[in-house]
Amino acid sequence: MTPNQYLWAQARDRLVAAVAEAGFSAELAELMARQLKSPKAIDRMAAYIRLAHPRTEEMLVDEMLAICAEIETWRQKKESQEAQARYNAWLDYRKWHPEEEE
Repeated sequence: MTPNQYLWAQARDRLVAAVAEAGFSAELAELMARQLKSPKAIDRMAAYIRLAHPRTEEMLVDEMLAICAEIETWRQKKESQEAQARYNAWLDYRKWHPEEEE
């Protein structure tokens, strides 16, 4: 098992334990871990369960979806920032090298 796989397995196990302690099925925890897609997100979900004490599976799934949405929003923001930085660099290059105009 690679170190990365080990981190994933540990995070998944922590989520399974938190879900089981809350009285829900381990199968639900396995499905949530696959959907969350990173050890950090999985640990965030486990922390929510331990702190909020959700009463229904719907509450668990709603929080999981909220975490996934936040991660996607963050990813899109970073992608946009990188694209803007490349564009700004291109504009700056064109400003100082006008002889290369097409």
